[in-house]
Amino acid sequence: MTPEEKVGQLLQPFGWQTYEHKDGKIELAESFKQQVEAGGVGSLYGALRADPWTGVTLESGLSPREGAEAVNAIQRYAMEHSRLGIPILIGEECSHGHMAIGATVFPVPLSLGSAWNVELYREMCRAVAKETRSQGGAVTYSPVLDVVRDPRWGRTEECFGEDPHLIAEYAKASVEGFQGESLAHEDSVAVTLKHFVGYGSSEGGRNAGPVHMGKRELLEVDMLPFKAAVEAGAKSIMTAYNEIDGVPCTTSSELLQDILRDEWGFDGMVITDCGAIDMLASGHDVAEDGLDASVQSITAGIDMEMSGVMFGQYLLQALSEGKLDPAVLDTAAARVLALKFELGLFEQPYADPDRAEKLIGSEEHIALARRVASEGIVLLKNDGGTLPLEKGTAGRIAVIGPNADAFYNQLGDYTSPQPKDKVVTVLEAIRSRYKEDPDSVLYAPGCRIRGESREGFESALACAAAADSIVMVVGGSSARDFGEGTIDLRTGASKVTENAWNDMDCGEGIDRVSLGLSGVQLELVQEVHKLGKPVVVVYINGRPVVEPWIDENAHAIVEAWYPGQEGGSAIADVLFGDENPSGRLTVSIPKHTGQLPVYYNGKRSRGKRYLEEDSQPRYPFGYGLSYTTFEYSNLSVEPAELAVGEEAMVTVDVMNAGDRSGAEVVQLYVSDAASKVTRPERELKGFEKIMLAPGEKRTVTFSVGAEQLQYIGKDMVPVVEPGLFRVLVGRNVQDTLNADLIVREAK
Repeated sequence: MTPEEKVGQLLQPFGWQTYEHKDGKIELAESFKQQVEAGGVGSLYGALRADPWTGVTLESGLSPREGAEAVNAIQRYAMEHSRLGIPILIGEECSHGHMAIGATVFPVPLSLGSAWNVELYREMCRAVAKETRSQGGAVTYSPVLDVVRDPRWGRTEECFGEDPHLIAEYAKASVEGFQGESLAHEDSVAVTLKHFVGYGSSEGGRNAGPVHMGKRELLEVDMLPFKAAVEAGAKSIMTAYNEIDGVPCTTSSELLQDILRDEWGFDGMVITDCGAIDMLASGHDVAEDGLDASVQSITAGIDMEMSGVMFGQYLLQALSEGKLDPAVLDTAAARVLALKFELGLFEQPYADPDRAEKLIGSEEHIALARRVASEGIVLLKNDGGTLPLEKGTAGRIAVIGPNADAFYNQLGDYTSPQPKDKVVTVLEAIRSRYKEDPDSVLYAPGCRIRGESREGFESALACAAAADSIVMVVGGSSARDFGEGTIDLRTGASKVTENAWNDMDCGEGIDRVSLGLSGVQLELVQEVHKLGKPVVVVYINGRPVVEPWIDENAHAIVEAWYPGQEGGSAIADVLFGDENPSGRLTVSIPKHTGQLPVYYNGKRSRGKRYLEEDSQPRYPFGYGLSYTTFEYSNLSVEPAELAVGEEAMVTVDVMNAGDRSGAEVVQLYVSDAASKVTRPERELKGFEKIMLAPGEKRTVTFSVGAEQLQYIGKDMVPVVEPGLFRVLVGRNVQDTLNADLIVREAK
């Protein structure tokens, strides 16, 4: 290969800019053709991506069939008009569904984590892989394995939660689901683990801010999910924007070479996030210019640049000036090519348009989206059995709030444009239950997510006054400007105005100083509550909501996160008791934003309280209510004393003591009573979601050994110290049965 061809393999231009879609025909851009002929294009980012950033709309975008045909046109030109005929690696966003028109939109990862159902998530990943590969996408930029430390961060919705063990379990399932048994299979895509590493621990919860973290915590917490996924066979990793202790991740040879490759044995490809290399010279300021930034990155271990701008402009110059070792370029190009071979692209670079048309957005996948959404819904409060609602006794229902019928607001960030009839809102789902009596369901938006307008209050209060039960659907929005306009607050009708209105208060780049409801939503809930009727609050949002007044005064509170296209149906299923809520929190919800950080697995020395408030969350990690009750008994650890390297079996009996079938998430925590290095008070080490019929009892078993007892010792290697450990099993981190386990020196 020539130097130009090698550099070409490391470039990933924006895919949507490589073609034009006019009158149902695909025409490749001249700039793309020239780049292919000049040395090749290694990869394309988002060839099928559609959203306001790309400018691809429902009208200008590609149908599932057209998407496959477009990828085929791209691949055919690359294969036939480059000297070596190397296929292009098509990379796509798939955090909660392929970000292409027509693809199934699943709940966001925060909801997926709240389901505590790894098998279900693996099944979802398989469905997303099928949809993506059917159009020619071969690598996905997911899963997001960042550990949430400050939920003010706008990308909290993209993460599974605050616990590294739980995230690691989802990480392994992601690799298994997306990559399947063979990367070359027509249903498989390579995963890209992101963002490596520490991205969820940024200063002040500000996106890409500095990370202040020692190596021990980095290894024990933020790196744990990545290591698990690498061991499961992950083939690609994306570096994080942030710096750790003054060194940007994009130029950290310690991260990318010493740990990732030398210690963990990772043999895949490393790609930057978009603009990360430019940020080295204009942001981090650790490089003199773009050439210096490019050389630092590739030398540290970067194999491909998303966007390809810096590598494309500077790597050949660096070679000619002797600033880049040719062997480094050879290594990076070889890694890219190796992944293409593993994906089978040299044998089969083309997609099957017929298959894409059949698979994408299939009824099977839509049903799966509803099931996944249902399991991720968390019941936070249910005073006096307010829920479930009964059609015969609930009377007239008022559905009020800015998220009751705003379909984009329930999808989350990284979502493609959607036709309105594809997404089921809460209002639509409730109305569908009253088709024979439509007058029993009343609706008013009341207000917007953001803004100070109260012009919708009057109609909302009139609506509530005429009802017997009230469902308030409030929260946040990560919906970018899809050109849908806004709504008339008095009538609820869609309204397009000269001035664009965006309710977005969450998502990438949207960090906040507060976790309270935006705009006048709280005031709307308070005014409706004054009517003295049962009020059920449903949150649709991408980060925890902290509203003490609602916690204290609402009759029931349902946390649905962004539940995807079938979210309205899933929420209605829970509200009316067709589904028993089984979601459990994977992020601790504070009483006040000023308590942050409040993640459960902090050090014992973090302090007990502030002047105004204690340090305990309103809703702890692992918390969630059910329409039935579960009783725990007979916790046993056998043997109760063991040597380092041996295992104990932990068993506990769980019984459904209520009159409804329900699923319980049985959680195992371990606490090290004394250690040479300070440790968290307790850490999640296992969990199992079980379904129990009324009166049914089941014994749940966990294994506790070196993996559950070890920590990173003073010499920075894992160690199990002899001594007393406490084993805790229960329904959440603050509600457990406890037993002791003694570990002695190995003989």
